[in-house]
Formats: sequence, C-alpha cells, structure tokens
Amino acid sequence: MPKQDVIQRAKKKAREGRAPSTQAGEFVREEMEHIRQGKHGARSTKQAIAIGLSKARKAGVALPPRGKKETTTGKTRRRSQSRPSARRSRATLDVLKHEPSSAASHQALSTQARRIARQRGSSARHRTAMKAVRTKGPKMLREEARKAAKTRRVR
Repeated sequence: MPKQDVIQRAKKKAREGRAPSTQAGEFVREEMEHIRQGKHGARSTKQAIAIGLSKARKAGVALPPRGKKETTTGKTRRRSQSRPSARRSRATLDVLKHEPSSAASHQALSTQARRIARQRGSSARHRTAMKAVRTKGPKMLREEARKAAKTRRVR
C-alpha cells in the first residue's frame, strides 16, 4: 500500500491538471526508494517501474490499462476486482526480496530512459529536449550553455 503522502502528492498533481503519467511518477519514485532502501528488489528496471504503475492504477490514477492483450475470441477478459489472497501477496514479496537492488540505480534508470526514448524516435526526443529548454530558468540555461561550450573548445 502506498504511503499517504505519496497519494497526496499525486492528487495535488491531478488538481494542477498534470498528466496521469506525471501523477503515476510519484508512485514509481516511491517504488525506487523502497528498492534502494532494501525493502525488496526487482529483476529489472522495467519491473520496478511496472510495480509503481500498478500501485498508481490501484490508487485511482487514470492510466491506460497495461498492454493490448486480447483473448482468442477477440474480447478482452475481465479480471475480478477482488484482492489477491494474503498468501499470494506474501509469496510475491518473498520472491521480490531475493531480487537485486541494482534495478533502481541511477545508471539503470538512465539506461532504461534512453532505451525507451530511442524506441520513440528522433522527433519525440527533439520535442522533449525543446520542452526541457522551455521549462528551465535563465540560470539553468546559462549553466547548460557553459557546459556545452566546454565540450566545443579546441585544445
């Protein structure tokens, strides 16, 4: 169960009119903290993110349902809304406790983000970069410009 302050932060973002993915980011962030603290691990960064998104869906964030899997008849199968048994939940957590915590490292998160960005294509990356420039203040832009200038210097 997510902490109450995480739910409050997500609700605040919803009131501000932020996208559901931004609201879900709070739950993913909490999940990464849990892994770093050693509460449990994850086999991959993708799995860690999926756990956070699942918690966000359960908390009521309007995310699209995961995947586009359909049954052989063409109709989507509806899962029961009942909670899983305590025994099953405990078994899942026990398995996660044996997984490594490296899935939540800064390097792993960076690698995952780059991989997904590459899948989205160059125009999406460009759009994201331009949005980042707009949201940075003048002080940050100045720092970034200095950093870029250093890489262009001829030695």
